Amino acid sequence: MFRLFLLHLRNILGDQAILIFCLLVPLGYPLLYSFIYTGEVVREVPVAVVDDCRSAESRDFVRRVDATADVVVTAYCADMAEAEELVRKQLVCGIVAIPKKFSHQLARGEQVAVEVYADMAGMLYYKAVMTGCTNVSLAMGAEMKVQRAGGTTKQQDDVAKAPIVYEEVSLFNPQVGFAAFLIPAVLMLIIQQTFILGVGIGVGTARERGLYRRYTPLANSFTGLFGSVAARCMAFLVLYIPVSVYVTGIVPYFFDLPQLVRPLDLAVLLAPFLLACFGFANCLGVFVRHREYVIPLIVFTSVPMLFISGISWPGSAVPEVWKWVSRLFPSTFGVQGFIALNNMGASLSDIRPQLLALSAQAIVYFLCAMGVERWLIVRSKRSAHD
Repeated sequence: MFRLFLLHLRNILGDQAILIFCLLVPLGYPLLYSFIYTGEVVREVPVAVVDDCRSAESRDFVRRVDATADVVVTAYCADMAEAEELVRKQLVCGIVAIPKKFSHQLARGEQVAVEVYADMAGMLYYKAVMTGCTNVSLAMGAEMKVQRAGGTTKQQDDVAKAPIVYEEVSLFNPQVGFAAFLIPAVLMLIIQQTFILGVGIGVGTARERGLYRRYTPLANSFTGLFGSVAARCMAFLVLYIPVSVYVTGIVPYFFDLPQLVRPLDLAVLLAPFLLACFGFANCLGVFVRHREYVIPLIVFTSVPMLFISGISWPGSAVPEVWKWVSRLFPSTFGVQGFIALNNMGASLSDIRPQLLALSAQAIVYFLCAMGVERWLIVRSKRSAHD
C-alpha cells in the first residue's frame, strides 16, 4: 500500500495537468471570485431622470434620490426615448420618470405614481435603484403627512412619521453583502470541482497508458482493492488537505469574509467531505476513457450544483426531484455545513445531518470506487490480451 502511495504521488507530481487543477486553480480561482465581489454591495448606480413636471417638488425628489448611497443621477433627459437610448448604450442602469402632474397631484392630496425602470441584466442594479427611490418616496410621504396635519407637537410629528419604530438587522450578514452570502458556498464548490478534475485526469491517464495492468494481482481480493484505492486517496489528500485549509481558512481572512468557524470543527467537516469527493471522482472513472473527458463532464455542473445546494436559491423552492439529485453530490452537504459553521457560528451538533450524510457518501462512494477499480483492472487486462 505504501509503495502504491509513492507511485501515485510520483505520478501526480509528474503530471502538469493534475498539478494545475489541484494546486494552481484552487490557489487562484478563489482570489478571482473574491476580488470580483469584494465590494459586497453595489453603490452609486447611474440613472437617467426624465422630469416632465420641472417643479420644485420634482427637483426635490430627484435631489434626494441623487443623495442616496445607492443611486447617482448622471443624466437629465428630455423624453423617454433619449433615456432609453442611454440604457441601450449602457451609460445608465436605470430611469426615473416623473409625471407632468407630479406637484399638482401632491397639492391636491392625490396619490402620485413615479415610474422607475431598471436594467434587469443585473439584479443588483434593480435592487439599488428600487431601494433608493422607495426610501425617498417613503420619507417625502411622511413629511407631507406631518405638514398637512398642522398644529401638532414634535412628539405627534414623530409618531405620524413613524408610528412603529423598528431597526433592521440582517442576521449573519449585517452589511447585506453579496460576497459574504455567495463566496463561502463557491469556495466549497471550487474544492469539489478541482478535486474531481484532478482525480479524473489521473484515472483517464492511467486508462490511456494501460497502467491498471500493474494492479492485476490486487483485483481478486477485497484487501488489495481497498489498499489500491486508499493509496491513491492518500496521495491526493497530501495535496488537498493544505489546499482546503487555504481555500476555507486563509482566503476568507484576506477579504474580511465571515469566519465564525472553529478550526477543529472545520477539520471535522472537511474530512468526510474530501473523502466523499475522492470516492465520487473515482466512480466517474467509468466514463473517463481519456484524460480530457473529465473536463466537459464536470466543468459545466458548477452553476447547477450551486443552485441545488439550497444557497443561491431557497431549498424549500427546489422541486423534490432535484432535491434527491442534489443528495448525490458532496457539495450539497458540504456547502450547507460550511455556511452554518463559518457564517452562522453553528456547532458540530447543529450540522449533524450534513456530517452523517457526508460520512455515508464517503463510505458508499469508496466502496463503489473499489468496484470501479476492479472493473478498470479487468478491462485493462482484457484490452492487453486483445
